[in-house]
Amino acid sequence: MWKRNFLFRADEAVPLEQTENELFHETDPALDSSGLHMDKYLSVWLQGEGTEERPSIYTNVYVRTATLDPVKRVGFLQPLQGRPHQIKQLLTPAQKAFLREWLSTTYPSAWEQADDYFQDIFQDE
Repeated sequence: MWKRNFLFRADEAVPLEQTENELFHETDPALDSSGLHMDKYLSVWLQGEGTEERPSIYTNVYVRTATLDPVKRVGFLQPLQGRPHQIKQLLTPAQKAFLREWLSTTYPSAWEQADDYFQDIFQDE
C-alpha cells in the first residue's frame, strides 16, 4: 500500500515540509486549552494501491484538523474524516488545487486510474 501525508497550516495553500507524524510525534495531548496559543493545521492522508514508493491507483483520502502550541509542544489531533463532503468542506480551494496538481503530475497514471469520486474531491465547487 502506498500512502502520503501533507500537513497544511489551516489557511495556507502550500504544505509544510514536516508531516503530521514528524510535527506531532514529540508532543503531548493538551488536557486543557487555557493559556495555550494554538496554531491550526489540516492533515491530509492519501492512500493508494501499489508499492510504498509508487502508487498504481489513488484510492482513499482522509483529512483531520489539528492544533498545536509550538512553544509548549502540546496539541489536539481530531479523528480522521473520510467522507467526500466532509473533506471538501475542510480543504480550502487553494489546498484542493495544490493537491490536484500534485496528484495529477507526480503520478499521472495513478490519477488517471482513480475513480471519479476520488478526483471530484479536489475539484472546485
